[in-house]
Amino acid sequence: MRQLIIIGSGPAGLTAAIYAARANLNPLVVASSVDVGGELMNTTEVENFPGFPEGIQGPDLMAKLQAQAERFGAEIRYDDAVELELDGPVKRVVLGTGNVEEASAIVFATGSAYRKIGIEGEQRLSGHGVSWCATCDGFFFREQEIAVVGGGDSAMEEATFLTRFASKVYLIHRRDELRASKIMQERAFNDPKIEFVWNSEVVDILGESAVTGVVLKSTVDGSMRELPLQGVFVAIGNDPRTHLVHGKLELTAEGTVWVDGRSSRTSVPGVFAAGDVIDPTYRQAATAAGSGTVAALDAEHYLAALGEAGAPQVDADEISGRPEVAPSPAA
Repeated sequence: MRQLIIIGSGPAGLTAAIYAARANLNPLVVASSVDVGGELMNTTEVENFPGFPEGIQGPDLMAKLQAQAERFGAEIRYDDAVELELDGPVKRVVLGTGNVEEASAIVFATGSAYRKIGIEGEQRLSGHGVSWCATCDGFFFREQEIAVVGGGDSAMEEATFLTRFASKVYLIHRRDELRASKIMQERAFNDPKIEFVWNSEVVDILGESAVTGVVLKSTVDGSMRELPLQGVFVAIGNDPRTHLVHGKLELTAEGTVWVDGRSSRTSVPGVFAAGDVIDPTYRQAATAAGSGTVAALDAEHYLAALGEAGAPQVDADEISGRPEVAPSPAA
C-alpha cells in the first residue's frame, strides 16, 4: 500500500507531488489519460507565474513541474480516477484501466473547468485569440478590439479589467438585462470603453490562425451578423471538478470542496484538497501551486501522526470552527 496518492496533474497536483516526493512519501500522481497538465495546457504564454521573467508557454511550464516532481521520485500515471473509496484508514482509487491503488492519504487536486460556449471555433482558436482568463491573457490584447461573452459578475469583472489593455470591449449577452450585481453593472456601464451587445449569442468564432471576429445571432428575431474582433473572452462560469467526491466530501455553497480554514483538510480524515477545486475566487496557477504545497505538508503531518500513534490525530467531527456547508449533491 502507498503512503500518498495525488489525483490531478495541474499546478496544485504537481506542486504537491514535488513536496511529497522530497519528503520521501513516494507519491503516485494520477495525471489523467486526456487532461494531463490541467487548464494551462490550453494556454499559450504565461507571464505571471513567478520565476519566468520572459514568460513561458503553458505546456512548457507544466512539463517543467512534472520533470521536477519526477526528479524527486514521484510516479506519474497516465490514467483516470473513476471511483474513490475514502472511508476508513485505507483509501482506494479505482482507475480507468480497472486497477485499484490503495494509500493512507489522498490529495484531491482535480481543478476546475471553464464553461464553454460549445462552438467549433472556440476550441480551435483556444490560445489564439480565445481565452477564459482575462488576468492571464489580457496583456496580449493591447489596443485591440475584443469581446467578453457573459452577463454575470465574472463577465463584468473581466470586461472592466480588459479595458486596461484593449481599445474597445464588447460585452455580449443573450438577454436584455444582466445577472451581475448592481455595483458590477454600474462599473461596466460607466466605462467608456465597454459597449453592450444585447440579445445576442455567439454562434461562430471566425479566423484561421487567429480570431478575426464572431458571428452573432439575435435571440429576438434570429437575424445574423458579423462583428470584427481580435479576441474573445468567455466568462459564462466555471465548474470545479468534484463529481468523484459527491456524497463523499462536504462541499461549499459554491460547489467547491470544503477545507478547514487555510489548511487543505477536508471533511474526511486523510483526504486533502488543493487548487481550483477548493478555490471559487482566484483560480490562478500561482495560488494553485501554493495550495498544493499546503496539501503536501498537511498530508506529511497526517502520515507522520499515523506512524507515531497508529491512528490519525484529527477527527473530522472535532475540527474546530467548522462552518455550515451545503450538502453534497447526490452522485
